[in-house]
Amino acid sequence: MNILVTGCRGQLGNELMLMEAQHPEYNYFNTDVDELDITDKAAVGRFVADNAIDGIVNCAAYTAVDKAEDNRQLCALLNTAAPAYLAEAIERRGGWLVQISTDYVFDGTNHVPYVETDPVSPASTYGRTKLGGEQEARRLCSHTMIIRTAWLYSTFGNNFVKTMIRLGKERPALGVVFDQIGTPTYARDLAAAIFAAITQGIRPGVYHYSNEGVTSWYDFTKAIHRLAGITDCRVSPIHTAEYPTPAARPHYSVLDKTKIRQTYGLEIPHWEDSLRECIERLEKA
Repeated sequence: MNILVTGCRGQLGNELMLMEAQHPEYNYFNTDVDELDITDKAAVGRFVADNAIDGIVNCAAYTAVDKAEDNRQLCALLNTAAPAYLAEAIERRGGWLVQISTDYVFDGTNHVPYVETDPVSPASTYGRTKLGGEQEARRLCSHTMIIRTAWLYSTFGNNFVKTMIRLGKERPALGVVFDQIGTPTYARDLAAAIFAAITQGIRPGVYHYSNEGVTSWYDFTKAIHRLAGITDCRVSPIHTAEYPTPAARPHYSVLDKTKIRQTYGLEIPHWEDSLRECIERLEKA
């Protein structure tokens, strides 16, 4: 099986590449923008056909949530048009597509975890364009698996965990919002879930994946500092209104993982256990 991984130099892409060694039965084409511009429809079509691609994991996206409000055209190109090009190309080969999506497709007004069939109502450009990518992928490829995830972090790239460790060492005090509730996702765990789906067979549909448990950004930060041994930074809870951003964030975006857990027999780690593993890896790096 020939598998195309796009966005391979991002957090999830890097984690997938690390796991590829555990699955030598597949042949991988790891690409980022230098190897394949997924916003070029013709280039995507040629690449998929010339390399006889059987499946695609699309990790590429415009993820700068606030900058997206001023870069709507580029955001739509990467998050909506590109998945359409990938879906159309792989459908011609009779293959499958795993499209990574986000909790931002919801408006965050729920008080119980979101299931896959809950109504979508994105409140930001990022959320709207990612929802568009979901819809285009499913419309153009009959074997599309959508995986919505949230609060992604890893040992690679820039992310909240690394930022809070750095700021915790640089500053005597931090204010972090406490009224946005969700669940962090260790990209390594998500990569393992994707490989479980590939090895067991991609089953089309929408799925939710994050780590287990529930927290706020404030509590997440407190856990990061505790596990990283940072004791000299005082972390205080603040309201979202005290930290205005160009893009609206969901106030509650906990994802219900029952469907993916039951479909693929997954054991999903608690967010704090995975955070501990990530920080241990960062300290060894």
